[in-house]
Amino acid sequence: MAKPVSIEVWNPNGKYRVVSTKPMPGTRWINLLIEQDCRVEICTQKKTILSVEDIIALIGDKCDGVIGQLTEDWGEALFSALRRAGGTAFSNMAVGYNNVDVNAANKYGVAVGNTPGVLTETTAELAASLSLAAARRIVEADEFMRAGLYEGWLPHLFVGNLLKGQTVGVIGAGRIGSAYARMMVEGFKMNLIYYDLYQSTRLEKFVTAYAEFLKSTGEKPVTWKRAASMDEVLREADVISLHPVLDKTTFHLINKETLSRMKKEAILVNCSRGPVIDEVALVEHLKENPMFRVGLDVFEDEPYMKPGLADMKNAIVVPHIASASKWTREGMATLAALNVLGKIKGYPIWSDPNKVEPFLNENVRPPAASPSIVNAKVLGLPVSKL
Repeated sequence: MAKPVSIEVWNPNGKYRVVSTKPMPGTRWINLLIEQDCRVEICTQKKTILSVEDIIALIGDKCDGVIGQLTEDWGEALFSALRRAGGTAFSNMAVGYNNVDVNAANKYGVAVGNTPGVLTETTAELAASLSLAAARRIVEADEFMRAGLYEGWLPHLFVGNLLKGQTVGVIGAGRIGSAYARMMVEGFKMNLIYYDLYQSTRLEKFVTAYAEFLKSTGEKPVTWKRAASMDEVLREADVISLHPVLDKTTFHLINKETLSRMKKEAILVNCSRGPVIDEVALVEHLKENPMFRVGLDVFEDEPYMKPGLADMKNAIVVPHIASASKWTREGMATLAALNVLGKIKGYPIWSDPNKVEPFLNENVRPPAASPSIVNAKVLGLPVSKL
């Protein structure tokens, strides 16, 4: 039997019991639950990742809903425990839900929430930051300075790549991929090549309009091209950012073969899903091509890195912080809480999960709806007409 876990309790006499497996940024999410007569219990256990046994202990004998994290294994054991406790609501504090067995949730009639729509610009900004840091070798230069090795300016010291006029490649031109592309095109006057199964008309119109603006001011206009294949992007782009979904077709999308098609001095950025890249192959490629650079926010076996990656000077690695802006993380907490609250209260499902502004405006009450329930259709949950 699992040992009891430490908790912090808000509104102890609330009618509904909602558990959060981690403390989350901000207090608005707590207040919104309290206002609707919820007792909120927040796990304060000093443990980065809770085990299934820990979470079962948290759920206990009576629990209406749980807010969880993408590091947790939400499958048969947890959904059955939640249902036994009377619960029908769970939400990841994340847009992804690869850690969730949605079929198991369906089996026990548990609604599964996620938090899309709030991470777009924040994630795109980090991808742009990694692109620039890799191009200008900022992390290497910082470590050099801190080690006391700087003795004066030298012509060849940390020479990197100028982004202006180069080509940025985007694989997956959805919301985040398109936001990143706009930042790189407008911010650094890069040309764009992208690959997506669907045409990104809005992105194309943006680049076209920006090209016309540059031309009107006497500058060289930027260009765009929708590639016929991913290989075309790999061959032509100087900086490539990955923004695909993770499924069977995109597992190890970047591997030994596809890496060999890229330019020897290319920059590869991944803020999407770790298993999109074969990390073992990447380490070998980095060793063999010292001018090739990579910026990673996610990893194949997170939280671990494949052997050798941490030793690569031409790799920038950060700990899954793409969504780590104050506004975004507080917004994610709010949306996750409202997903759980909406199911508990019997609210319908918001019709557009990417249109989150009405839920995040602190000056008005949020709509009486669950922002995003991924298995709403299977469970037969009604859609809001608001």
